[in-house]
Amino acid sequence: MQLFDERRRLSLMFDYVFGRGVSGALPKSGLKAVYSRKSGRVKGVLHDGRLFATVKTSGAIALSVYGASHMVRRRAFLRNCVVVKDDAVEFVKKGKSVFCKYVESAGRDVLPRSEVAVLDRGGRVIGVGRAIIAGRFMQQFYSGVAVKVRQGSGSG
Repeated sequence: MQLFDERRRLSLMFDYVFGRGVSGALPKSGLKAVYSRKSGRVKGVLHDGRLFATVKTSGAIALSVYGASHMVRRRAFLRNCVVVKDDAVEFVKKGKSVFCKYVESAGRDVLPRSEVAVLDRGGRVIGVGRAIIAGRFMQQFYSGVAVKVRQGSGSG
């Protein structure tokens, strides 16, 4: 007997990783979990056949740019985002790391090694990656990497 349906399971996972209420941004339909054949755990999440997120063995959820663009619609998710200055936008779109001196603001839930979405000043997702330092310190430093970008939006 399955305790939760797939949508409920994904909602719980997203709320646990990104904060209470974030799962409200998940698409209402077309969401599908991909399970490991060996362990039975969730490996990834697809939405209408497109990669939405990957679930790491540690339990962390690594969003794709496509997935993050859905999640930013929810105000609660903005606590997991880093906004960059205009000078850095094109570099982040190409998948380059974000340096501290280009950070405009960072959400309060941005912690070292946490998964974050990188936004431009207009609130559009331009990349996703892993925070290197806590969001509250990103603006205080002038040098060093703030976010190691895993995937840029690629659009110019």
